[in-house]
Amino acid sequence: MTEVVAALIWQEDRFMICRRPAHKARGLLWEFVGGKVEKGEFGEEALARECREELDVTVTVKDIFMQVVHEYPDLTVHLVLYNATIAEGTPKKLEHDDIKWITPDEIADFDFCPADKEILAEIIRRYR
Repeated sequence: MTEVVAALIWQEDRFMICRRPAHKARGLLWEFVGGKVEKGEFGEEALARECREELDVTVTVKDIFMQVVHEYPDLTVHLVLYNATIAEGTPKKLEHDDIKWITPDEIADFDFCPADKEILAEIIRRYR
């Protein structure tokens, strides 16, 4: 099982989503910023590192919003989504095709990675 962390970052009533590059697995699908936890890292450390690498921002990692396990044909992921805020910097597209801030009402307008579907349903349930 691959340990993955991601960030639920809000800006007023909108949260950040990022589109995967076409050449990567699940290319052009939308996701939360984040990535794999490296050996010896805690989830919070991995998320802070991923946000620096992918967006050039410093985040404050807060509590866990939700955890899911999802089986893709090529791997199984244990995804931990943390609430987080941007402490420093403006998000840049260093790894992603696009970055958007959307409301829970706009979720249906985007094609997300399958592992995120259960999380998105919970965001709609809590914030709509």
